[in-house]
Amino acid sequence: MQGEQRARTIFLWLWTLVTAAKLVVAARLPLFVDEAFYWQEGQHLAAAYSDLPGLTAWLTRLGVELGGQHVLALRLPFLAIGALLPLLVSRIAARWFGNVAGWQAGSLTLLMPLSATLGLLAVPDVPMALAAVLCLDAGARLLRNVDASSAVKLALGLLIGALSHYRFIGVIGVGFIALLALPQGRRMLADPRVWVALAVGVVAWLPLLAWNADNHDAGLKFQVVERHPWAFEWRGLWFLVIQPMLVTPILCIAMWKAALAGTRSGGGARVQWRYFGLVGGVSTLGIFALGFFTDVERISFHWPLPGYLALLVAVPVILNGWPRWLRRTGWWLAGLGMVLAFGYYLMASSSSLREQLAGDKYYPRNFAGWQPLAAAVREELQQMPEGSRVLAGNFKVGAELGFQLGRGDIDVLPHPLNDKHGRTAQLAQWNQLHEGERDVPMLLVLSPSDQRFRDLLARYHAICEQVGPLPPPRVVSNDHGFQRFLLFRLPVQRAQGACVTPALAYLDSPANAEKVSGTLAVKGWAFKEGVGLLRVEVLVDGRSIGDARYGREHDIRSFWSDSNDPQHPRVGFDAEVDTTTLTPGRHWLGLRLHGRDGSVEQWQEQPFVVEKR
Repeated sequence: MQGEQRARTIFLWLWTLVTAAKLVVAARLPLFVDEAFYWQEGQHLAAAYSDLPGLTAWLTRLGVELGGQHVLALRLPFLAIGALLPLLVSRIAARWFGNVAGWQAGSLTLLMPLSATLGLLAVPDVPMALAAVLCLDAGARLLRNVDASSAVKLALGLLIGALSHYRFIGVIGVGFIALLALPQGRRMLADPRVWVALAVGVVAWLPLLAWNADNHDAGLKFQVVERHPWAFEWRGLWFLVIQPMLVTPILCIAMWKAALAGTRSGGGARVQWRYFGLVGGVSTLGIFALGFFTDVERISFHWPLPGYLALLVAVPVILNGWPRWLRRTGWWLAGLGMVLAFGYYLMASSSSLREQLAGDKYYPRNFAGWQPLAAAVREELQQMPEGSRVLAGNFKVGAELGFQLGRGDIDVLPHPLNDKHGRTAQLAQWNQLHEGERDVPMLLVLSPSDQRFRDLLARYHAICEQVGPLPPPRVVSNDHGFQRFLLFRLPVQRAQGACVTPALAYLDSPANAEKVSGTLAVKGWAFKEGVGLLRVEVLVDGRSIGDARYGREHDIRSFWSDSNDPQHPRVGFDAEVDTTTLTPGRHWLGLRLHGRDGSVEQWQEQPFVVEKR
């Protein structure tokens, strides 16, 4: 009884603290770009969408309808589901392994980084995890005895899963494999009540199938074919390396032991033990294997979560058989992992901390700069004729601005990024895919940070073809320019003439984060399509230190062969910076590019380090 009371107290404290921490972080964390698009889908309520079934969009709509246009309100339904999951895992474990193991399984769900932060973001993995746990619970109960309440729970889980994500098909497949591997599972599948539940699950897929039938299978093709290379890639090894870090190493070992032991353990809960082990083990192994053939460019580290939740149910039994020092180490490592996971989101929610990560591979670009951009857009629209509209350069900008401005109808230019994320078909269905023609003034908002530098000029040329030569932009620069936006006032009448684009620049020296002393030599090149540059101003920590010598010969047309800057090949510049006047430590070198059309554009900054004298 003392052990049970202690385990219960720990769980309740953890649940309270983690839930409170989620609420605080969720209220401060800027909207992730995918969340913004789900919000936009929620403003166009439908049974299904190009990228997902309907449930995620419906939940975002429910959140803002109940709590208003705020990130916390949007995330509230997902936070509620995230708070419910540890309770469900605890209850399942308690039923089959005792109350102490139940409270411990719930606590581990609160500590494991992947599940600890579940619900912070309004993403489909949250309801999908709920569906997986409901099906897991129903399956374990049906193995013991087929009854109506367990069949209803199975039907509910299958319904929620089908409305959450295409990937839930994998969860269903794993469940069938586990049941077919067990004699009790094969008997269970012969019961008509189970088949009624399965029929409900099948019917739940009909809205998604109908959407695909009406849209040339655009969503299905994207999720199954277009986003995955389906060819072996060694980069998939990274998936195997990162998973033990995301669930913490000792807990990872315990889960694998639960999977292995669960296939051969005896005892009163033998069938359920094997069931949890098979579901978790087959699911996790399958996803690990697919990691070598599927999409490795976008975030996929959360895919094994349903399998991990199945294994967590039995993990306390494994841990309690280990030496005390190892058990404690496992618990403390899980707690540390949870703290680090929350730390990342706290960093992403702080503008000052994001700025310090500028240029780093962990810089959270998709969380950065949206509120300053929205403020600049409001200012520009106030100075434009009444009836002017916003035109976004890609779906990310359109969705984020839509949320900030409270408008779900912002038009978006065709962009490879829309195709890459499976959003083009949905934008076209909403008639929000804009081809460049206009009958009212428009404020074009571009995000060059979303484009690879080597593809930027080609992208600018494509925009010229869509909307015409571009006027001087207003630059909204965040975090030393690592998140930049360009705002252009486009009149009703399309401009004519040669393609004019934003300027491009590059620093040949100094190198990124180079350590310097004395005089710093600055060299590079810069050009601006159609009109050319008048001068290049050098900045240190945002302060001008004078103009560089611009116009030296530097022929870059071997790479930028389609550039039409009239000053080629004289587009090089050089300057000197006296670092003796600077304090030792990190500083930022920037450029301000002055075009011959009157444009003034601040370029992305680059760090350098002044050594102690």
